[in-house]
Amino acid sequence: MATDAAEIRNALVRLRRTTGLPVAFGGLVEAGRPQMRISELSGTATVALRALAVTSGSGLGGRAVALARPCAVTDYSASRQISHEYDAPVATEGLRSIVAVPVVVRRRVRGVLYGALRTVQPLGDRVLGAAMEAARDVEQALVVREEARELVAAAEPAGVDPVSREQVREAHAALRALAPRITDPALRAELLDACGLLTARQRPVRAALAPRELDVLACVAEGATNAAAAERLGLRPETVKGYLRSAMRRLGARTRGEAVAAARRAGLLP
Repeated sequence: MATDAAEIRNALVRLRRTTGLPVAFGGLVEAGRPQMRISELSGTATVALRALAVTSGSGLGGRAVALARPCAVTDYSASRQISHEYDAPVATEGLRSIVAVPVVVRRRVRGVLYGALRTVQPLGDRVLGAAMEAARDVEQALVVREEARELVAAAEPAGVDPVSREQVREAHAALRALAPRITDPALRAELLDACGLLTARQRPVRAALAPRELDVLACVAEGATNAAAAERLGLRPETVKGYLRSAMRRLGARTRGEAVAAARRAGLLP
């Protein structure tokens, strides 16, 4: 899905920013096939790696998929720890030291994030830790999105077009994020009223949320992590976490996905 690929892309940007690595790339495991495809590139000088299909067990990324754990090499072309089916595209990009970290959701590898240097040197624990943290962010986003889909699908009335519903939800989240930036109180109120129209088909509201709690929950409903929601809303991640915890408590939910489903049943989200 495009939204899942976007999570990979955003994680790669964060990985380069936090580590200073010149190159990062990654992709998702293809459904029903024992391979992942590199679709997202950040900092690359060529397109040699784009759309490269990496078979489970082959090369560095394939090894990470097969073992479901991080793998790293200090000199890719000379490493005896991996097979070398992909030496040509890796050499074309000029990569030497590489780390590959799997994205694991519900015990299944869903993708791989790579970070790389064009020189031969150990990447170190700091880089490995940052890569693992980036992968955990993607995992969190994917599991929340899957959980929300499952809960909503169970409660969705028959005959509702899922594509149309998803478009309504995206529009609602975008409008909620935009509203706090509008300084004109009347215009802001009008925009929030429009948001209410997108939830009008739901049953009457039985739980009340503060505006910022609802803003955060709307982002979470789109699969955003706390960090992504904070960036979108102009808040600190700790503040987002606090609003989310409060919303979950008000809705009687134990998880983010349950909170999203409860808010939709209450007519607070589309």
